[in-house]
Amino acid sequence: MPDLRYDVLGIGNAIVDVIARADDDFLVRQKMQKGGMALIDEGRADAIYDAMGPAVEASGGSAANTIVGVAGFGARAAFVGKIKDDELGRAFAHDIRAAGVAFNTPPAADGPSTARCYVMVTPDGERTMNTYLGAAQDLHPADVDPDTIAAAAITYLEGYLWDPPHAKEAFRKAAKVAHEAKRQVALTLSDAFCVDRYRAEFLDLIRSGTVDLVFANERELTSLYQTADFDTAAKALRNDAKLAVVTRSEKGCVVVSKSDMIAVPAAPIAKLVDATGAGDLFAAGFLFGLARGRDHRTAAKLGAIAAAEVIQHIGARPEVSLRELAQQNGLPV
Repeated sequence: MPDLRYDVLGIGNAIVDVIARADDDFLVRQKMQKGGMALIDEGRADAIYDAMGPAVEASGGSAANTIVGVAGFGARAAFVGKIKDDELGRAFAHDIRAAGVAFNTPPAADGPSTARCYVMVTPDGERTMNTYLGAAQDLHPADVDPDTIAAAAITYLEGYLWDPPHAKEAFRKAAKVAHEAKRQVALTLSDAFCVDRYRAEFLDLIRSGTVDLVFANERELTSLYQTADFDTAAKALRNDAKLAVVTRSEKGCVVVSKSDMIAVPAAPIAKLVDATGAGDLFAAGFLFGLARGRDHRTAAKLGAIAAAEVIQHIGARPEVSLRELAQQNGLPV
């Protein structure tokens, strides 16, 4: 078995988030589905940018946010994702490396610009996303280095990768390499609309053992099994998955395995400001705990405090040391 260089390696879309506050009327006028994620072209991206209010730019992308969180707990982390050699691409690379994450994917010299996601945050903290994938969808299997994958205890993949065909191939290659090296593979379902598009393929990844750990929220889970009943869907997931974690917002989470279902409460917050990144940071804490050999309940508690931190401010990346936060809450790091 190759030497272990990383606790967690993420593969996902390298995206810069452009975040602005908006009211429900704005979403209606722009024909946006509240709480969802829509893929858009460059023309629509420009139109949204022109219409939206003052914005904050922050490096994002679901798996990238998770991996930054993993590094924030003090773990060894790496990320694979495609950017262009442009202003936004250089900003993304700087930010993720500054967070202590190894990022060595070569940037594209030409082609579409670096991906960006326009995030509208309504007063209730709900986020509605419009994503121009740009260079991110040009992630190819050649960008996945087998030696790097084999050197990571857990390879974490985002469901959004299922949209671009070459990225899907890169995803499958990474999972195969990880399992050949006796490592673990985790998948986040990413978005209920993503599940709607690829339900059969996601179920096959879970049932075939291509992924060892699945992350989902309630909407993604009920979409996966096409039922409005949480308990029915959770029972089906328990039958299909080796290990899964379902997040339930303020109700906490449920860790699902063949032998058990463990409910863990959410961490308390003073005020919900922006739900962007809640699932990403929950996954960070859980993956950190798992990589460090913690039990499932402790891993879920680590996820809960990371999620609680990120939803109390604008943006999808932590503003304090997650390692120190865990220590303050009496959790092992």
